[in-house]
Amino acid sequence: MNNVRDKKRANKSLPFFFRTEFKVFFAIILVSTILLISTFSFDTVPPILNRGIQPATFPKGLLVLIIALTSIIYYLSFKKPWKKEKKLPKPFFLTILSFIIFIIISKTLDFFLAISVLSIFVSYYWGERRIFYLLLVSIIFPLIVFIFFEMILGLRFPPGIITNLYYY
Repeated sequence: MNNVRDKKRANKSLPFFFRTEFKVFFAIILVSTILLISTFSFDTVPPILNRGIQPATFPKGLLVLIIALTSIIYYLSFKKPWKKEKKLPKPFFLTILSFIIFIIISKTLDFFLAISVLSIFVSYYWGERRIFYLLLVSIIFPLIVFIFFEMILGLRFPPGIITNLYYY
């Protein structure tokens, strides 16, 4: 009889705060909240020196976005639990390699060109094989990033091969 009782207890699920999903969720929320609180101590820039939005506004918005998306992912983990894998998939390592290539290209050639190359590599490694869509992503994604940072935030990209054509 004791043996049957022990098996039932062994199958009982862990409390929510011992689950991996909650640990990851809690760590991200804790760090994001601490960083968000620290952004309230940033100095404001006088309007004459301000280009675009205030320097503290972008980190606040980004941290709120991280907290919201983490909460959504945590909620979705209840509906579809995380799959446990012993080793990471090959596209993960190729994506890390593409970030290293991104850093090299952005420092030596051009930041805009690096965003294009990164978007092609990541799309290809994660399964997109149609050339038309790869080229479309490599053109549209960098343009959206450029418009967001240049037009909305008022920030300039570092000089490079392609950005020099726009700035000069």
